Parts: sequence; structure tokens; C-alpha cells
Amino acid sequence: MNNLLLGQLTLNPVWMAPMAGVSDRPFRQLVREQGCGLAFTEMISAKAIEHGNRRTWKMLDLSGEGVVGVQLFGSDPRTMAAGARTAQSEGAALVDINMGCPVAKIVGNGEGSALMKNPSLAAEIVAAVAGAVSVPVTVKIRAGWDANQVNAVEVARALVAAGAAAVTVHGRTREQMYSGKADWDVIGQVVEAVDVPVIGNGDIWSGGDALSMFEHTGCAGVMVARGAMGNPWIFSEIAAAMTGKSFAPPSRRERLGLARRHLEMELEYREKRQAVLQMRKHLAWYIKGMAGGADFKRKIFQETSPRKIFALLDQFAEQDE
Repeated sequence: MNNLLLGQLTLNPVWMAPMAGVSDRPFRQLVREQGCGLAFTEMISAKAIEHGNRRTWKMLDLSGEGVVGVQLFGSDPRTMAAGARTAQSEGAALVDINMGCPVAKIVGNGEGSALMKNPSLAAEIVAAVAGAVSVPVTVKIRAGWDANQVNAVEVARALVAAGAAAVTVHGRTREQMYSGKADWDVIGQVVEAVDVPVIGNGDIWSGGDALSMFEHTGCAGVMVARGAMGNPWIFSEIAAAMTGKSFAPPSRRERLGLARRHLEMELEYREKRQAVLQMRKHLAWYIKGMAGGADFKRKIFQETSPRKIFALLDQFAEQDE
């Protein structure tokens, strides 16, 4: 597994995707411990930075975190450039531009994957951001807007010409959202079309999947998204697959022990009520597939007391594997 060079950065090429409501500071720490080469913030609105939104500024608190990428979204080149300057001043090791989010309220504003329909504006944004910061600027795109507009190669070429240091390609169109199968062939076509590192994204659920993506596409790195939800160990599994080593999946007790620690970290990071709400989905992911999981999930989704949730976790861990 070759390291990936971006500007002054030398990175393990297995990354965690920016995920809204998921990739906060505690989660980034957990995946790093398992061997993630680069973790990103949740996507951050450049416009919200400009307006001084308090929640946005909390997401930009990177103090003491080391190498972390900040992902920005927006459609105005000037605002995006200003947001990137702020992100760099707050400690971003690189700035990623979101051109892949398929959510209606984002694309309705001409942001996220809507930019796949406007390659000239997309390139203008990249040029403005690259001219505003000294850290590497990367972009995350999709295969295209829909089955009739699969234009990742065209868009990637325009973005690289504008100054993108790397491009991540999610092999689904905006129309697909997160359904269906990711088209890895499109990722391979982008690899052939541009002379910067291409990161492959889509349908990496195991170490074997990551290995297959490297082999199928020739990509320089892979980005894990939903495969890491409730499963930070996927990064250790990928490292094992890439080096031909065996990987022992975590036991039930190990999974629940990390879930418990994750809750502790969220309680340190957030106000108590927000920490509990944030952890409900994470806990549901940690216990997925476990015997008795449905009943446990029902109980934790009714509970608001951290102390009682810890007790439920301890009781659940005592059950037979």
C-alpha cells in the first residue's frame, strides 16, 4: 500500500469520507486509531462560516487534532475562497470541495452534486479556492447527475486544470443517491483521464472490497463512508487485506466496549442531551446484526439519561455472543 503525496502531506491512502451527522471529532479520533489515513469534518457551509454560525464554528474546532481535512460546500467562488482561508487558519491540512452531496436542499441551491451540471462554475470555484490557500485543494464528485449525464471524466479534467490536487469519485449519480451499485468503471476512467491522484468511493464494506477497488480502478486511494458506520475497525481490516495479513473481527464485547467509549467521548464533546441524540444512530450501527439488538435499540431510543444508557450497554455486553 503506497502512501499518497499531496503537497507537503504524505498520507496513508485509505480515507474516511466527510459524512453529515457522523464524522465529528470523536468519530474521527476512533477511525484514526484503527488506521484511517485521513479523516474529514462533516461538510461545512462556506456561507455559514461567513455568517459566523455557532454550530459551524464548532465543527471547525480542530485544535490538537493533527492532520484533518475540512470539506466545504457552496456555489459562490468568493464565499468558498473566504471559507477555505478560514478553514486553513483553523488548522485544516487540506480543503475538500463538496460536489457530490445529493440531498435536495443542497442541490436546490445549486450546491453539492448540482455542480456536476455546471462544469465551468465548478472549475471557477476550484480556481478561487486554490488561489486562496496554500494547503492542497481536493474535490469530491459523483459519476454524474443521472444516467444520461455521466460526466465525471469531463468534470474531473476541468477541476484538475483549475488547480485540484486530487479528485474523489463516488461511482453513483445524483439520481441514484445511495441506492444501486457504484460504477467502479467510471472511477477507472477518471484515473486514466487526469494526472493527479484519484480516490475511489462507493461500496467499500470490507477489506476485500477496498483491495478490489484498487485493482479494478487503478485508483491512488480509497474513501470509506457508510462502511465505517458502527465499524471503525474497517480501516484495520483494509490494512490487513492490503498487506496479506489475517484480520480478526471484533467480538461482541469489543464492539460494545468501543460503543461505550464513543458515548463517553461524545459527552465530553457536546452538551449532554445533544450527545445522547448523536449517539443513538451510532449505537444502532454498533449493534447491527447482534442477537437481541432490536430490543436493545428500542430501549436506548427511549432513554435520555447517559447513566442509564451506560447501564443498558453493560447489560447487553453480558449476554452471550
